[in-house]
Amino acid sequence: MLEKKVKEIIEPDLKKKNIKIINIEYIKESNQNILRITIDTDNIDTCVTATNIINPILDEYDLIDEQYNLEVSSKGIGDEK
Repeated sequence: MLEKKVKEIIEPDLKKKNIKIINIEYIKESNQNILRITIDTDNIDTCVTATNIINPILDEYDLIDEQYNLEVSSKGIGDEK
């Protein structure tokens, strides 16, 4: 499964910055492919840091053939699990 492979390749580098992955999903929304990665944070700067870590890794491994958008977001306030 794509989500599992993405997690395997990005998680070690995110852990170095104490960024925890909550969920990864690859979906089609409004005719766009989206790789949505939700992390455990309430800080936008952490989302930017995570994006800057994830992008080059995904480019290197080239796991997704079609065009897609990467979305890195927080789990959201009140979404405690």
